[in-house]
Amino acid sequence: MNVLRRAGCEVEFDERQTCCGQPAFNSGYRKEARGFAERLIEIFESSDADAIVSPSGSCTAMIKHFHELFPDDERWRQRADRIAEKTYEFGTFLVDVLGVKSFDAAFEGRIGFHDACHGLRDLGIKQQPRELLANVDKAELVELPDSEVCCGFGGTFSVKYPEVSVQMADRKIRSIEEADIRAVVSCDSSCLMQLGGRLSRNGSKVKAIHLAEVLDSHE
Repeated sequence: MNVLRRAGCEVEFDERQTCCGQPAFNSGYRKEARGFAERLIEIFESSDADAIVSPSGSCTAMIKHFHELFPDDERWRQRADRIAEKTYEFGTFLVDVLGVKSFDAAFEGRIGFHDACHGLRDLGIKQQPRELLANVDKAELVELPDSEVCCGFGGTFSVKYPEVSVQMADRKIRSIEEADIRAVVSCDSSCLMQLGGRLSRNGSKVKAIHLAEVLDSHE
Protein backbone atom coordinates (compact mmCIF):
# COMPACT_ATOMS: atom_id res chain seq x y z
CA MET A 1 0.00 0.00 0.00
CA ASN A 2 2.91 2.35 0.76
CA VAL A 3 4.44 1.77 -2.66
CA LEU A 4 1.14 2.18 -4.51
CA ARG A 5 0.45 5.43 -2.70
CA ARG A 6 3.91 6.70 -3.54
CA ALA A 7 3.10 5.86 -7.16
CA GLY A 8 0.13 8.22 -6.96
CA CYS A 9 -2.69 5.77 -6.28
CA GLU A 10 -5.54 6.19 -3.85
CA VAL A 11 -5.60 2.85 -2.07
CA GLU A 12 -8.38 1.20 -0.12
CA PHE A 13 -8.30 -2.18 1.60
CA ASP A 14 -11.51 -4.08 2.26
CA GLU A 15 -11.00 -6.15 5.41
CA ARG A 16 -13.87 -8.48 4.48
CA GLN A 17 -11.79 -10.18 1.79
CA THR A 18 -10.49 -13.70 2.39
CA CYS A 19 -8.91 -16.50 0.33
CA CYS A 20 -9.42 -16.53 -3.43
CA GLY A 21 -10.18 -20.26 -3.30
CA GLN A 22 -7.14 -21.54 -5.18
CA PRO A 23 -6.24 -24.33 -2.69
CA ALA A 24 -9.72 -25.81 -3.10
CA PHE A 25 -9.65 -25.28 -6.88
CA ASN A 26 -6.28 -27.01 -7.29
CA SER A 27 -7.42 -29.93 -5.14
CA GLY A 28 -10.52 -30.56 -7.24
CA TYR A 29 -13.08 -29.03 -4.89
CA ARG A 30 -14.77 -26.86 -7.49
CA LYS A 31 -18.00 -26.32 -5.52
CA GLU A 32 -16.07 -25.02 -2.51
CA ALA A 33 -13.83 -22.89 -4.74
CA ARG A 34 -16.92 -21.39 -6.35
CA GLY A 35 -18.12 -20.27 -2.93
CA PHE A 36 -14.85 -18.42 -2.33
CA ALA A 37 -15.01 -16.90 -5.82
CA GLU A 38 -18.58 -15.67 -5.40
CA ARG A 39 -17.71 -14.00 -2.12
CA LEU A 40 -14.64 -12.29 -3.55
CA ILE A 41 -16.54 -11.11 -6.61
CA GLU A 42 -19.35 -9.66 -4.50
CA ILE A 43 -16.94 -7.86 -2.18
CA PHE A 44 -14.95 -6.24 -4.97
CA GLU A 45 -18.04 -5.39 -6.97
CA SER A 46 -19.02 -3.13 -4.09
CA SER A 47 -15.95 -0.99 -4.75
CA ASP A 48 -15.68 1.61 -7.50
CA ALA A 49 -11.92 1.03 -7.76
CA ASP A 50 -10.35 1.28 -11.20
CA ALA A 51 -8.05 -1.66 -10.47
CA ILE A 52 -7.65 -4.55 -8.06
CA VAL A 53 -3.99 -5.13 -7.19
CA SER A 54 -2.68 -8.29 -5.56
CA PRO A 55 0.79 -8.90 -4.11
CA SER A 56 0.45 -12.54 -5.18
CA GLY A 57 0.81 -13.83 -8.71
CA SER A 58 -0.95 -17.08 -7.80
CA CYS A 59 -4.00 -15.28 -6.43
CA THR A 60 -4.09 -13.04 -9.50
CA ALA A 61 -3.93 -16.09 -11.75
CA MET A 62 -6.77 -17.74 -9.84
CA ILE A 63 -9.01 -14.71 -10.30
CA LYS A 64 -8.25 -14.83 -14.03
CA HIS A 65 -9.63 -18.40 -14.00
CA PHE A 66 -12.76 -17.66 -11.97
CA HIS A 67 -15.00 -17.95 -15.05
CA GLU A 68 -14.14 -21.66 -15.25
CA LEU A 69 -16.11 -22.17 -12.03
CA PHE A 70 -19.35 -21.07 -13.69
CA PRO A 71 -19.68 -23.20 -16.86
CA ASP A 72 -23.49 -23.18 -16.74
CA ASP A 73 -24.12 -19.75 -15.29
CA GLU A 74 -23.59 -16.98 -17.82
CA ARG A 75 -24.46 -14.22 -15.34
CA TRP A 76 -21.77 -15.28 -12.89
CA ARG A 77 -19.28 -15.84 -15.71
CA GLN A 78 -19.76 -12.24 -16.81
CA ARG A 79 -19.36 -10.97 -13.25
CA ALA A 80 -16.19 -13.05 -12.86
CA ASP A 81 -14.77 -11.73 -16.13
CA ARG A 82 -15.41 -8.11 -15.16
CA ILE A 83 -13.46 -8.58 -11.92
CA ALA A 84 -10.68 -10.45 -13.71
CA GLU A 85 -10.30 -7.72 -16.32
CA LYS A 86 -9.28 -5.16 -13.72
CA THR A 87 -7.18 -7.44 -11.49
CA TYR A 88 -3.40 -7.09 -11.69
CA GLU A 89 -0.36 -8.51 -10.00
CA PHE A 90 1.50 -5.83 -8.04
CA GLY A 91 4.67 -5.53 -10.16
CA THR A 92 2.92 -5.66 -13.52
CA PHE A 93 0.44 -3.03 -12.37
CA LEU A 94 3.30 -0.65 -11.55
CA VAL A 95 5.17 -1.20 -14.81
CA ASP A 96 2.50 -2.01 -17.41
CA VAL A 97 -0.41 0.08 -16.14
CA LEU A 98 1.16 3.00 -14.28
CA GLY A 99 4.34 3.08 -16.36
CA VAL A 100 6.47 3.32 -13.20
CA LYS A 101 9.85 1.60 -13.36
CA SER A 102 11.82 3.47 -10.73
CA PHE A 103 11.16 4.38 -7.10
CA ASP A 104 13.04 6.36 -4.50
CA ALA A 105 14.17 3.11 -2.91
CA ALA A 106 17.49 1.84 -1.62
CA PHE A 107 18.52 -1.69 -0.66
CA GLU A 108 22.21 -2.31 -0.17
CA GLY A 109 23.59 -5.60 -1.44
CA ARG A 110 23.24 -8.27 -4.10
CA ILE A 111 19.72 -9.54 -4.74
CA GLY A 112 18.34 -12.35 -6.89
CA PHE A 113 14.84 -12.80 -8.29
CA HIS A 114 12.83 -16.03 -8.15
CA ASP A 115 10.18 -16.46 -10.85
CA ALA A 116 7.05 -17.84 -9.19
CA CYS A 117 5.36 -20.50 -11.31
CA HIS A 118 1.90 -18.93 -11.57
CA GLY A 119 3.31 -15.50 -12.28
CA LEU A 120 5.73 -16.72 -14.93
CA ARG A 121 3.77 -19.49 -16.63
CA ASP A 122 0.19 -18.34 -16.19
CA LEU A 123 0.53 -14.55 -16.28
CA GLY A 124 3.74 -14.14 -18.29
CA ILE A 125 5.48 -12.06 -15.61
CA LYS A 126 9.21 -11.92 -16.30
CA GLN A 127 10.78 -8.54 -17.00
CA GLN A 128 8.55 -6.23 -14.97
CA PRO A 129 9.92 -7.05 -11.51
CA ARG A 130 13.47 -7.11 -12.84
CA GLU A 131 13.06 -3.62 -14.30
CA LEU A 132 11.90 -2.37 -10.91
CA LEU A 133 14.71 -4.09 -9.00
CA ALA A 134 17.38 -2.93 -11.44
CA ASN A 135 16.52 0.67 -10.56
CA VAL A 136 16.79 0.27 -6.78
CA ASP A 137 19.65 2.35 -5.44
CA LYS A 138 22.62 0.44 -3.94
CA ALA A 139 21.19 -2.91 -5.08
CA GLU A 140 22.95 -5.25 -7.50
CA LEU A 141 20.50 -7.50 -9.33
CA VAL A 142 21.95 -10.96 -9.91
CA GLU A 143 20.31 -13.41 -12.31
CA LEU A 144 19.96 -16.73 -10.49
CA PRO A 145 20.84 -19.81 -12.60
CA ASP A 146 17.62 -21.61 -11.61
CA SER A 147 15.37 -18.56 -11.38
CA GLU A 148 12.56 -20.24 -13.38
CA VAL A 149 12.70 -23.58 -11.56
CA CYS A 150 9.81 -24.32 -9.17
CA CYS A 151 10.57 -23.91 -5.47
CA GLY A 152 8.49 -26.98 -4.64
CA PHE A 153 5.66 -25.33 -2.73
CA GLY A 154 2.81 -25.63 -5.20
CA GLY A 155 0.11 -25.07 -2.59
CA THR A 156 -1.30 -28.44 -1.55
CA PHE A 157 1.53 -30.19 -3.44
CA SER A 158 3.88 -29.46 -0.52
CA VAL A 159 1.35 -31.06 1.85
CA LYS A 160 0.71 -34.16 -0.24
CA TYR A 161 4.31 -34.70 -1.31
CA PRO A 162 6.48 -33.14 1.42
CA GLU A 163 9.61 -35.14 0.65
CA VAL A 164 9.59 -34.10 -3.02
CA SER A 165 8.73 -30.54 -2.06
CA VAL A 166 11.71 -30.28 0.29
CA GLN A 167 14.10 -31.70 -2.30
CA MET A 168 12.91 -29.15 -4.85
CA ALA A 169 13.29 -26.35 -2.31
CA ASP A 170 16.80 -27.46 -1.38
CA ARG A 171 17.84 -27.43 -5.03
CA LYS A 172 16.72 -23.81 -5.20
CA ILE A 173 18.47 -23.00 -1.93
CA ARG A 174 21.77 -24.32 -3.25
CA SER A 175 21.64 -22.03 -6.29
CA ILE A 176 20.63 -19.10 -4.09
CA GLU A 177 23.47 -19.58 -1.63
CA GLU A 178 26.02 -20.17 -4.41
CA ALA A 179 25.02 -16.81 -5.93
CA ASP A 180 26.30 -15.02 -2.81
CA ILE A 181 23.28 -12.75 -2.50
CA ARG A 182 21.82 -10.91 0.46
CA ALA A 183 18.18 -11.55 -0.44
CA VAL A 184 16.04 -13.59 -2.80
CA VAL A 185 13.04 -11.59 -4.02
CA SER A 186 9.76 -12.86 -5.43
CA CYS A 187 6.21 -11.74 -6.17
CA ASP A 188 4.41 -14.59 -4.45
CA SER A 189 4.08 -15.09 -0.70
CA SER A 190 3.84 -18.88 -1.01
CA CYS A 191 7.25 -19.11 -2.70
CA LEU A 192 8.71 -16.74 -0.13
CA MET A 193 7.33 -18.85 2.71
CA GLN A 194 8.83 -22.00 1.19
CA LEU A 195 12.23 -20.50 0.46
CA GLY A 196 12.36 -18.45 3.65
CA GLY A 197 11.54 -21.48 5.74
CA ARG A 198 14.30 -23.61 4.24
CA LEU A 199 16.84 -20.78 4.38
CA SER A 200 16.04 -20.23 8.05
CA ARG A 201 16.29 -23.91 8.92
CA ASN A 202 19.68 -24.05 7.19
CA GLY A 203 20.89 -21.12 9.25
CA SER A 204 21.40 -19.04 6.09
CA LYS A 205 21.83 -15.28 6.25
CA VAL A 206 19.95 -14.88 2.96
CA LYS A 207 16.49 -13.38 3.40
CA ALA A 208 13.39 -14.13 1.33
CA ILE A 209 11.49 -10.88 0.75
CA HIS A 210 8.67 -9.56 -1.42
CA LEU A 211 9.24 -7.12 -4.26
CA ALA A 212 7.13 -4.53 -2.43
CA GLU A 213 9.44 -4.70 0.60
CA VAL A 214 12.43 -3.83 -1.56
CA LEU A 215 10.61 -0.94 -3.25
CA ASP A 216 9.59 0.38 0.17
CA SER A 217 13.12 0.14 1.58
CA HIS A 218 15.33 3.16 2.24
CA GLU A 219 18.56 1.58 3.52
